[in-house]
Amino acid sequence: MENRIARYLSEHANLFHISPSYKAKRLASKYGFLDYMIERYLNMFSSKEELEEYLNSCSFPLKKSIRCNTLRTDCKKLEEMMSEKGFILEKVKWLQHGYIIKRTPPKPSLGSTLEYLMGYYHIQGLASMVPAYVLSPSQDDFVLDMAAAPGGKTTQLSQIMQNKGLVVAVEKKRSRIRALLSNVNRLGAENVVLVKTDVLNLRKINKFQFDRILLDAPCSGEGLIQKDPTRRYKTTIDDLRDFVYSELLKEGGYIVYSTCSVAPEENELIVNFAIEELGMKTMSVEGYPASNGYVEYYNTRFNIDVKNCLRFFPHTQGTEGFFLCLLKKE
Repeated sequence: MENRIARYLSEHANLFHISPSYKAKRLASKYGFLDYMIERYLNMFSSKEELEEYLNSCSFPLKKSIRCNTLRTDCKKLEEMMSEKGFILEKVKWLQHGYIIKRTPPKPSLGSTLEYLMGYYHIQGLASMVPAYVLSPSQDDFVLDMAAAPGGKTTQLSQIMQNKGLVVAVEKKRSRIRALLSNVNRLGAENVVLVKTDVLNLRKINKFQFDRILLDAPCSGEGLIQKDPTRRYKTTIDDLRDFVYSELLKEGGYIVYSTCSVAPEENELIVNFAIEELGMKTMSVEGYPASNGYVEYYNTRFNIDVKNCLRFFPHTQGTEGFFLCLLKKE
């Protein structure tokens, strides 16, 4: 498998050697981005006008948003309780439990209310709520969350499953387990088993085969530039290795791959590997105001089925930059 990954990366080496043009350097200077990033964006967006719209949107803070946690409360009741404190919530039509915070009081802060401490809601980006809904586990499923901390998506899976079935939440870093455990307890996710290990170790136990897998992959975080302007480019070989863990998935099972990145090197390139090297099939997803995955990028043509992936951008969807794809193991 290592040889297969090395060969695949070698075949797409041009994606990792971007030479910025004069136009890219000029825009990079204007907006304070790295010039290779701008060259990438010139190959992603349909026009210079759309590119500048995107770059401008990265200068504005993200909308504050929360997920109502029905394991602890009723959403209408939560709206009323928050309104009494001076918070105005607006329901997001395309998210079952998602709300935008339209107004906040001087005190308390969103993360210090009694309702937050009681687990009635979780502070979560709008686009980051989508993967768990797309994975759509049933109450009978055996689910793996491969990179679980800090637990937003783990606890959302429990909410969707109504605390039935089983979610195995894997996190290899001890420093991140504490936040994961805290959120699991606060939000009342009772069908979760926390495992501190590398997912690689699960491959050594033949008994483990999951109905559904969520892989919210570690990435550059380039979709969160509004929160952290220092986000930078990162190679994707580790994500390719993560997809090798598809052997943990049952035949006919589903995996959602997601990142908080807009970089095709961390997104379409990885999904293309899953399609062409692992024989997985992308599934069409409806009901979200998202763009499609890029079939062509930087003189590279990916498998046509990559178009089934979803992309979120701050200038079009008003969310963090985000990518996800639903794949089926056949």
